[in-house]
Amino acid sequence: MELNEVTKRLPKHLLQFVVDQPYNEYTPVDQAVWRYVMRQNYHHLQKVAHESYVEGLKLAGVEIENIPTMYGMNRILQRIGWAAVAVDGFIPPGAFMEFTKYNVLVIAADIRTLEHIEYTPAPDIIHESAGHAPIIAVPEFAAYLKDIGEAGSKAFSSVKDVELYEAIRHLSIIKEDPHTKQAEINEAELAIERIQSNMGPPSEMALIRNLHWWTVEYGLIGTLDKFKLYGAGLLSSIGEGMSCLNEKVKKLPYTLEAMHCNYDITKPQPQLFVTPDFAHLTTVLSEFKKLMAWTTGWLDGIKKAIASEQIGTIVYSSGLQVTGTVAKVIEADGVPIFIQTMGPAALSVNDVQLNKYGKEYFPSGFSSPVGKLTTSPMPLEDMIGEVLRRNGIEINKQALLNFEHDIVVEGIVRQILRSRAGKIILIEFEHATIQHRGNVILVAPSYIMAVGQHIVSAFAGPADVEAFQPTAFVPHEKMHKIHYDEKVLKLHDLYRIVRKTRQDTHLIPRLPSLWKIVVHDFPDDWLLSLEILEILERSGDYQRSAHEIREYLETKRAKKPHLHNLITNGLTLLHVEKEQPAVNE
Repeated sequence: MELNEVTKRLPKHLLQFVVDQPYNEYTPVDQAVWRYVMRQNYHHLQKVAHESYVEGLKLAGVEIENIPTMYGMNRILQRIGWAAVAVDGFIPPGAFMEFTKYNVLVIAADIRTLEHIEYTPAPDIIHESAGHAPIIAVPEFAAYLKDIGEAGSKAFSSVKDVELYEAIRHLSIIKEDPHTKQAEINEAELAIERIQSNMGPPSEMALIRNLHWWTVEYGLIGTLDKFKLYGAGLLSSIGEGMSCLNEKVKKLPYTLEAMHCNYDITKPQPQLFVTPDFAHLTTVLSEFKKLMAWTTGWLDGIKKAIASEQIGTIVYSSGLQVTGTVAKVIEADGVPIFIQTMGPAALSVNDVQLNKYGKEYFPSGFSSPVGKLTTSPMPLEDMIGEVLRRNGIEINKQALLNFEHDIVVEGIVRQILRSRAGKIILIEFEHATIQHRGNVILVAPSYIMAVGQHIVSAFAGPADVEAFQPTAFVPHEKMHKIHYDEKVLKLHDLYRIVRKTRQDTHLIPRLPSLWKIVVHDFPDDWLLSLEILEILERSGDYQRSAHEIREYLETKRAKKPHLHNLITNGLTLLHVEKEQPAVNE
């Protein structure tokens, strides 16, 4: 991937999700699907979408006639401080939000099949580029997108969240593959139901994921009876972009309660939430952040870190940040008094790793007490000079530190490390022993003790991402590459000829006979007939053939109920375009 000024800031673990956009693998049918959806959406959404939508398409480098390239989008997006990268389908929600924290839009490289042209069960380039990209031109929304991205990157997930994500990703992949048998889809749906029935209390990630869904993905803006569309799912789905206007889809005011409303990524939404303006999104998010361990810390934050079973960071009141997989906490009277991590750990301040105290120094974990000494009302992190000596803490001398709740640390003090703010953050001991209520819990020839009266924050991921270099959870199951037989490849050739005819009008005389081939060899196809009809009606010289094709499509929509809306919308747009110039944005 060619990096620009925005994507250069991405940490290495996120780059593992980035793939090359397979632009040359898009078939002529894919291009026709893009064109159909974009023309329909452009016609419909300029009346019902947020007023920034039309101009936003241009600002994001999204055309109506052609599937966009990442290079083209980035060339234009960088003007507003954003960028785009291609990924393989539905990536973990935490990773998705972390990308937006760095002002990077994640674009699924694949495009929906013709069978799912109205609503795709998997993220695709239509949803991501034509849905997400246009609204980021609105400064307030772009700020919210970045803000929820940062909050999402700090939110703790649960083990069940990961299991559910993998199951949903699997379902979205096989549903989008036209060769998948219904029995396999049924089995995948049952697997999701089993997981969802045993999720337990929702994690922070589950809750903020819901807020993200009902705003960034499926948000409405305005009032309950007069609103506009701004969510990417609505701006990229022909079906839901229209059906969401129906009274059968409930419209609810957007509040923090939306975090308790779950969703199904593979089905249309039964209700939607309306925000009065984009500033309100930030207000609700601020309310949510007050509930996060990132903001609250204390024992609850540590327990969330333990439950996640993933790399996290806990922050002492001294400013010291301990990164690792938190495995154990000893508590007393509702407060943490001793914390232990397992696996590689690292120490940081202000998100910058402390010199030698990285994963290599702590390959097997880190542990330390939390709290005040019983010998002084002053927090240990604030002690200086004589106060330290009065509490028995002197370099190269034996120390006996009695913490509240019966934690005792004994050893020879070798070093006292302060932060730039003057707080004591670490004390290094030689021949150290730690006891709790008389029971030895640690003996070490050399021991680093964290200093801090309490835990002020706990969040997912490392404090210093670049130094710690966490391993990204990159899904093993990839989006299915659809293989085409000779007959389908012949259909692709026909689509290619029709596409080429838009640039070369000398090919128009071939279209009536080509359409006969479509009808004879590909009776299930409808989109190519519509494309041929569009060209012939515009040319004005083949009205008899055009009339025949129109009658064919009208008959097909009557016999095929699942195609009724698609064909009707296509024919309606042709009629509208006769009254106004063709769309060539």
